[in-house]
Amino acid sequence: MNQSDFEADLRRDGYRVFYGGFKAGEVNADHTHDWDARIMVMGGEITLTRGGKAETFHAGDSCVVAAGEVHAERVGPQGVAYVVGRRAAVA
Repeated sequence: MNQSDFEADLRRDGYRVFYGGFKAGEVNADHTHDWDARIMVMGGEITLTRGGKAETFHAGDSCVVAAGEVHAERVGPQGVAYVVGRRAAVA
């Protein structure tokens, strides 16, 4: 899926679209969000650890992080750029 299709899907599904990134080597310890997130990596890489399992995402990869899901983030040596959709958690 390309970025345009990803963003179109986000908007169709009620997500607000944001663009962001983190600097190389940045680490965010275990945390949660109050929203559902769908992320597509545009450049660099990021490793998400959820439930004790680490998974690395590179340019073109996407993933979902549910509201309230405990996760940690570790950014690769090139940093990371991404498109993210956020939507209020569905009760």
